[in-house]
Amino acid sequence: MKVVIVESPAKAKTINKYLGNDYEVYASFGHVRDLPSKDGSVRPDEDFAMSWEVDSASKKRLAEISGAVKNADEIILATDPDREGEAISWHVLDVLHAKKLIKDKPVKRVVFNAITKNAVTEAMLHPRDIDAPLVDAYLARRALDYLVGFTLSPILWRKLPGSRSAGRVQSVTLRLVCDRETEIERFKPQEYWSVLATLIEKGKPFETRLYAVDGKKSDKLDIANGDDAAALKKAIEAGKFKVASVDKKPTKRNPYAPFTTSTLQQDASSRLGFSPSRTMQIAQRLYEDGRITYMRTDAVQMAPEGITMARDAILSVFGAEYLPEKPRIYQSKAKNAQEAHEAIRPTDMMVHPDKLKIDADQLKLYGLIWRRTLASQMKAAEIERTTADIAVETPGREVTLRAVGSVVTFPGFLTLYGVEASTDKTDEDEDSRELPPINVGDTPALEKCDIEQHFTQPPPRFTEASLIKKMEELGIGRPSTYAATISVLQDRDYVRLEKRALIPEDRGRLVTAFLESFFTKYVEFGFTAGLEEKLDQVSAGEIAYKDVLRDFWEDFSSHTAEIKDLRVSEVLDALNEMLGHHIFPAKEDGSDPRLCPTCGEGQLSLKLGKYGAFIGCSNYPECRHTAQLSDSATGQSEATAGDSEIGADPETGEMIFLKTGRFGPYLQLGDGKEAKRASLPKGWEPASIDMEKALKLLALPREVGAHPETGTAITAGIGRYGPFVLHDGKYANLPDVEEVFTVGLNRAVDLLAAKAAGGGRRGSTPAVVKALGDHPDGGAITVRDGRYGPYVNYAKINATLPKDMKPEDVTLEQALELIAAKGGKTKAKAKPKAKAKAKPKAAAKPKAAAKPKATKAKKASA
Repeated sequence: MKVVIVESPAKAKTINKYLGNDYEVYASFGHVRDLPSKDGSVRPDEDFAMSWEVDSASKKRLAEISGAVKNADEIILATDPDREGEAISWHVLDVLHAKKLIKDKPVKRVVFNAITKNAVTEAMLHPRDIDAPLVDAYLARRALDYLVGFTLSPILWRKLPGSRSAGRVQSVTLRLVCDRETEIERFKPQEYWSVLATLIEKGKPFETRLYAVDGKKSDKLDIANGDDAAALKKAIEAGKFKVASVDKKPTKRNPYAPFTTSTLQQDASSRLGFSPSRTMQIAQRLYEDGRITYMRTDAVQMAPEGITMARDAILSVFGAEYLPEKPRIYQSKAKNAQEAHEAIRPTDMMVHPDKLKIDADQLKLYGLIWRRTLASQMKAAEIERTTADIAVETPGREVTLRAVGSVVTFPGFLTLYGVEASTDKTDEDEDSRELPPINVGDTPALEKCDIEQHFTQPPPRFTEASLIKKMEELGIGRPSTYAATISVLQDRDYVRLEKRALIPEDRGRLVTAFLESFFTKYVEFGFTAGLEEKLDQVSAGEIAYKDVLRDFWEDFSSHTAEIKDLRVSEVLDALNEMLGHHIFPAKEDGSDPRLCPTCGEGQLSLKLGKYGAFIGCSNYPECRHTAQLSDSATGQSEATAGDSEIGADPETGEMIFLKTGRFGPYLQLGDGKEAKRASLPKGWEPASIDMEKALKLLALPREVGAHPETGTAITAGIGRYGPFVLHDGKYANLPDVEEVFTVGLNRAVDLLAAKAAGGGRRGSTPAVVKALGDHPDGGAITVRDGRYGPYVNYAKINATLPKDMKPEDVTLEQALELIAAKGGKTKAKAKPKAKAKAKPKAAAKPKAAAKPKATKAKKASA
């Protein structure tokens, strides 16, 4: 029997169909081991030794695989054809070696780029050993990510409270998003005007734009105000028009290369609205079902059989006129050797999307891949572009208008996207208007002239697709990491996705500012890309992976050692400097944006509290003005509808909200289920709550002092029945809410004594005479002075004391007997039953006989 190990059950199911009875296919369910999330999993002092951990779910998978391997004649590792797939095979084999299950059994590694019968059977005929350089590249990347994360993150937590984590690729990607937001904030729009004239020739209107004024080509920003635009409009309306030149130029538009991981994610985002992670999930299912080739790749090349298949499909579907004489060959720009070496394509190009019965999302993505693949091997589209310059004869001005149009003379690959020779749009929705027949010397008439005001726009925010494109351009990350990296940034609340745009949260901007200030080198795009190139060299077997780790760690560890001694004041100075434009944007009236609005004297600046950053006044504690960081620049609140904000707690930095619930208005410190809350007492109007009152309420209950007789604390607070003081389970009411904040020790002792002497009013909790201790089943036992005499209390059981028993003389043993006699009879009987059940469990050694059954089941499954 031959045991085949893959990573997913879906893949195992598909492969099972292609292999004979001599094979059994098992799934590892992805990685079976990982570095434990604790310090010391990678040890630089031990030549970068790494400790691996198997989680409980993977233990079950490995146990199943191990059971099968025991009886196997051969082990075949058939995980994915990339670095991660190689690493999974290496991990599984390492575990099997540790269990001493391999012995002299042959171990083979096979790879296939598509899960088809031909690809799988062909791969079985050409096995190889595990690719050691690919495994080394995986180990290096994993160690680097661990060392950066577990070194940087603790520094962030200490120096920048509220931060979540930092990562080698994650932090650089976050910087891209933050840098773009800074560009947008600092952008100053510039006014400009456009001049458009609609002319008519041979009864057909066509649009022209201002091209030149007084012999000088007009730039987009040359017309800077409405007066100049109006003057040009007046001149054009008064002029006569004559076609000065017509230039007809045939051009070709070539198809794009087949999809890589990056281009698939980008195209699926722009055309289908899929997020990168969703695209990869759908592509994974298509791959495991044998519909497409492996979907994690940097390559644009297709295998020879793929090219042949595409050309045959083009010939069959579109005809010979759409098929170029020679196949199109594309070259990958990426240098890495760690990903699959073929582009993403259908495994069978003859399978038209219309013929497939799969779920809607899979069908959409398959159609996108099918069209892109076939288009890549089709003839170019042929387009005739016409450019006509029209001179405007007008007194005192020399004006030239230009009209541009194009006609698709042969659609070529655009046919796949529904473009025929007569259409006006390409697959990119390119503006390609057709001009009327026009010749030099023609004198078109003016239909209308329009002028329009515009302002230059800042660069757009990154979408997930455009961010991936930028990451690829800069060499940050690799295909298998793009979607995961962006997901981590969102999970950490460093960025948010809003109308498909990625917007950095203040938490993310703080982290970026901190890293740029104190870890500059490690968030530089060039440094990160350079490290990726070294990892690619490891993949190619050109350099040793531990050399890469040593070079990195020597510099990184010494730098982090220096940063550990950084003072909080230095961190705040750097953050205030870098984020000042964002936190304190310039005011329209020109006044100081940092001037405290409460005291009118202090300067506002960034402060760090236990739970993160907030805005505070330099006159603290005299001035307690605070503001949440996210509101400081925008003036917007993160509170839910109907909430209002009092300000940030000066000690913790958490925002204090004034909310309204089902029982009335209340205060809340921070967010989440564990947030501290305090109801507003009767007579306190929500409008009257300021920071001082809020802090007082949230500080309750307050400790008044130690009782002079018992030494235990007396506290003051506000409860369901109003303000009170409390000592040793005894309450005494306060006549006024304000007194809860000012009541002193003497006053509290007097109130408690008066309450005890009065015996308590009806409905109040009876006074505790004596605390006896805890019941064996848990819970306090006390002697209380009730309305009808003293009694023993335990939970909801009240047992009246015999007339001859004094409350102060009752012992715990006596109390237990009274409780058992009153309400604990069933409890007393239940105890022996519990013991009786426990005995067979403890003595049930014969149940070990169940083990042979499990063994038989294993053998049967094997």
